Amino acid sequence: MLSPPHSGTLEKLFQYIDLHQDEFVQTLKEWVAIESDSVQPMPRLRQELFRMMALAADKLRNLGARVDSVDLGSQQMPDGQSLPTPPIILAELGNDPKKPSVCFYGHLDVQPAQKEDGWLTDPYTLTEVDGKLYGRGATDNKGPVLAWINAVSTFRALQQDLPVNVKFILEGMEEAGSVALEELVKREKDNFFSGVDYIVISDNLWLSQKKPALTCGTRGNCYFTVEVKCRDQDFHSGTFGGILNEPMADLVALLGSLVDSSGHILVPGIYDQMAPITEEEKTMYENIDLDLEEYQKSSRVERFLFDTKEELLTHLWRYPSLSIHGIEGAFDEPGTKTVIPGRVLGKFSIRLVPHMTPSVVETQVTQHLEAVFSKRNSFNKMAVSMVLGLQPWTANINGTQYLAARRAIQTVFGVDPDMIQDGSTIPIAKIFQDITQKSVMMLPLGAVDDGEHSQNEKINRSIHRSYLALGSCTALVWFITATLI
Repeated sequence: MLSPPHSGTLEKLFQYIDLHQDEFVQTLKEWVAIESDSVQPMPRLRQELFRMMALAADKLRNLGARVDSVDLGSQQMPDGQSLPTPPIILAELGNDPKKPSVCFYGHLDVQPAQKEDGWLTDPYTLTEVDGKLYGRGATDNKGPVLAWINAVSTFRALQQDLPVNVKFILEGMEEAGSVALEELVKREKDNFFSGVDYIVISDNLWLSQKKPALTCGTRGNCYFTVEVKCRDQDFHSGTFGGILNEPMADLVALLGSLVDSSGHILVPGIYDQMAPITEEEKTMYENIDLDLEEYQKSSRVERFLFDTKEELLTHLWRYPSLSIHGIEGAFDEPGTKTVIPGRVLGKFSIRLVPHMTPSVVETQVTQHLEAVFSKRNSFNKMAVSMVLGLQPWTANINGTQYLAARRAIQTVFGVDPDMIQDGSTIPIAKIFQDITQKSVMMLPLGAVDDGEHSQNEKINRSIHRSYLALGSCTALVWFITATLI
């Protein structure tokens, strides 16, 4: 049975947070200013990643943590260059065997961002507008990482004993596929993770702008490329147009064969593995507080494919989806250029749900595209490759950790959280759960309109009540306390 902490202790913690929230925002500003982009393979950006990881390591050391920055060597890129891989930080505060141990995972790398992409402010200058803090990494994932660190620092500043042993594992390559992380987790299973009772991840969003949530499942992801090639050079369309099979025409036909206008995936057999949707799940969707009109407005989408809350949530969380992401080799600059690309590469992905497996999906997609290409009788060459295959993840919502988190949210927000799933893929949850065999929970700190991976990413200074600028540090403080068994 979970016992609440002394109300006087909570009051002191919350008062400290309110008094020092500007200092917390200033730290976030310093972190956002570092262009820790792991997606673009550039030496300058790798230096920024190393700087970001060193700053976080120093922050933890200043709290009294024992910190190990694990050297991961270098990464060989497709173009032949070798780039250093930023270290993974393993940090520990406390080793009292009478206390449970909670490990917080986060990442400090970000997606690329430029002001000319449509940002209203400089993406690497944290800017406050109407209580919203805009900047790349503000919600994904520098803000949440700092929120957990600030929760611990609040206990330290007030000389309050931490009610749990705390560990941090922070990486700098999540946006690029978490390079070397899985190997490290396997290596540290009987060392760093041996005394861990619970693992907490705060790397996703609420379903609402105001109501908190706990996440109990995510979809997997299979990312594909399909190449169509005639030759390595482009062609002049006046000289060659009409006398050869154009790679772009083949590729457009291939991509167009994958999904119809209703969102239904056209790859034969793709739905066969999908686990049936249970009555319990249907009831959960019915009880979730979702205002479709508000959700649509905040998404700035004229109309969704589905008209009811239950249909929308089911297709977002429990059905696979296919998205087409881009084409390499095509002319995409302003103006006119009458070339025929000699080689083009299409990119698309399929989000997986229980019980779908990447290996089966890879076979189904490859066979489908080969069949479609064969019918075109093209003289070009086609090659399909699955470059990423990640399984879906589900959690036990009746475990101690989820019960503790629900009590934390009830205390801070005065409401019971929505139990939601996430349509995106957060592979580390599955990795942690399978390798360590520990309880894994996802506790999102961001609102649905925070815009992770998008222009004008932000995190709210306050959500529902005025507490720590990073979104909900009071909830974090309470959660740490409420995790006592």
